[in-house]
Amino acid sequence: MVPRYAIVVFWSEEDGAWIADAPDLKSCSTHGETAEEALAEAQVAIAGWLEVAREQGHPIPEPRFGPHLDAAE
Repeated sequence: MVPRYAIVVFWSEEDGAWIADAPDLKSCSTHGETAEEALAEAQVAIAGWLEVAREQGHPIPEPRFGPHLDAAE
């Protein structure tokens, strides 16, 4: 089973672009002109990150980040 990682998408004034970051995967971040483009690029980056980690024998981190269920309370 392929782990499902959280992706945080936000606008960066400094970069003038949408940023998509996978906080569970070190240095796995992308950007795009739209939030949707940044998200799509992040999904590609995550797949590449995992492929390289497996090829090099690095451990695959378990997903830790997710929605805060207590926020609705």
